[in-house]
Amino acid sequence: MPAAPSESLVAPRALVSIHDVMPETREQVSRILALLPQSPQAVTLLVVPGRNWQTADLDWLHQLQQQGYPLAGHGWLHRCDPPISLYHRVHSLLLSRRVAEHLSLSASGIDALIRNCHQWFLDQGLQPCELYVPPAWAMGAISRAQLADMPFRLFETLTGVFDARAQRMHSLPLAGFEADTPLREWFLRGVNHVNWRRACHTGQPLRLGIHPDDLSLRLGHRVIPMAEAVSASLTYPDMARGYPAVTASG
Repeated sequence: MPAAPSESLVAPRALVSIHDVMPETREQVSRILALLPQSPQAVTLLVVPGRNWQTADLDWLHQLQQQGYPLAGHGWLHRCDPPISLYHRVHSLLLSRRVAEHLSLSASGIDALIRNCHQWFLDQGLQPCELYVPPAWAMGAISRAQLADMPFRLFETLTGVFDARAQRMHSLPLAGFEADTPLREWFLRGVNHVNWRRACHTGQPLRLGIHPDDLSLRLGHRVIPMAEAVSASLTYPDMARGYPAVTASG
């Protein structure tokens, strides 16, 4: 949490998500879930379908869904070929490393990936929620109009959450903790502070995007305190539809 916010400011509500849910991250994800104060219904799990899911891993996902955790789509493999375009090379260097798989695809390729992602949940007897988050929040070369025909309704990017049915963008502040270098730590400290203050001043929900290894990285000591400091937790569908319903923390 940013240091000593003014007492005149009300702590923001939050949208909490855990990225990169896959067989390789079961242990880290389970640890984070055990520490978060939010109820299961208020913590969205971003699942990567194209990994090597075994029976025990799928049983784990079913158990999480039965406990109330919403399961969202998060790409297919969560990795991509070496970047070709200048934009993708810069994006990989500054933000995404080699995980922004949408940036390697055409619009038709992105369309197929998203549809395959949704179908995977159904094939496994799981019910995906309405949210899809591209790896590294990079949607790539697909238009908002094309997203209206997708099986998912909500699409989260760096700037906010797009409601494809309503063709409406909800611009929302974002806090992240994936600080694996001193430069990223410095950058994310500043971004998180600014976006916490923005959420306090505007009343917008603050998105907390948590990655599996965050607790062991340079901002790991700030993850749970920030989740504990929010006033309440929204779900993504409630936020997008403008409902007043909230899920209290604790």
